[in-house]
Order: sequence, then structure tokens, then C-alpha cells
Amino acid sequence: MEKREKERIKIMLKEQKIKRFQSQLVLAIIILWIFTILILPFSAAHGTELSHKFKSPSFSGVGVSSHYLTIENQQKSRTDQIASDIEAALLAARRAEDSSLLSKFVRNFESRVYSQLSKQLVDSLFDGTGAQYGSFVLEGNTITYQVQPCDDLSTCAIGDEVISMDIIADDGSTTNITIPVGAGTF
Repeated sequence: MEKREKERIKIMLKEQKIKRFQSQLVLAIIILWIFTILILPFSAAHGTELSHKFKSPSFSGVGVSSHYLTIENQQKSRTDQIASDIEAALLAARRAEDSSLLSKFVRNFESRVYSQLSKQLVDSLFDGTGAQYGSFVLEGNTITYQVQPCDDLSTCAIGDEVISMDIIADDGSTTNITIPVGAGTF
């Protein structure tokens, strides 16, 4: 029995050693966990001096000229875009106005009135029964005409009748037209 008892005591001693080792292992793990979670982050923290730098060149002065040029270019392109939008809107309004029924009627009416005026003027000048001279104002232009004998050999034969027409524009410029009477007949 003694042998059995010695073995039992050996086994108990081994079990106690194992339990002691397990408790020491658990204690080491707990200490390591506490060190890792609580103490290590605070002891390893390093700080530097806080400094503030402005990112905007208007405040920092770094790259300020290119910053101002960028702002100026943005403002100019925006004002140019607004001006072109206004011009496009005005042109569209003018086109819409020109294509209205009223403006088409007025243009057609003016064209027919000018055509009749021109026809009557030509008929009175070239048939020999109309006035020999006259003057009228048409949209600010003064037009004077006179039937007279030809005095320039380069445009007609001497003695033939010509119509001399002078057109004086608003700005004062003068245009002279000499038309031989009887020319242009078919």
C-alpha cells in the first residue's frame, strides 16, 4: 500500500503543480491584458506642438497672386457669359419681333408703297409730261431731280435730255446719278 500511497501523493503533487501553473498563467494573461489595454497606450503616446496654417492664399499669402488671378478669371468669364446671354436673348427677341405678322405686314406694305412711288416717279420723269424738277424727303434722305440738257459727252450726246438726281443722306454725303432720257427702252 505504501506504493499506492506514494503514487497517489505524486499524482496529487502533479495536480497541484498544474493548478498552480494554470493560476499563474491566468494571472500573467490578466496582467498582460491590463498592461496592453490600459497602460501601454498612455505610455506610448507622443505629441507635437499644435500649429495652424490657413489653406486660403488670401490669409496665408502663399500663392496669393495666382489665387487672385483665378478669382479674376472666374469673375470675367461669368460676366462675359452673362453679357453673351443677354445679347443672345436680345437677338432672339429681335428675331421674334421681325417674324411677327405685324412686322411682316409693315415690311410688305413699305415695299409696295416704295414700288408704287418709284413707278410713279419713273413714269413722270420719262414720259415727258411730268414735272421738270422736284424734291422730296424719304426716310431722312433728301432726293432732288431735274430734267436738263446733256452737257457731258461721256454719259450722253450733247443736246439729249438727261435726268440729274442728287441724293443727300442724313450724314451729309451726296450721291449724283445722271440718267439719259429714253435710255433703257426695249
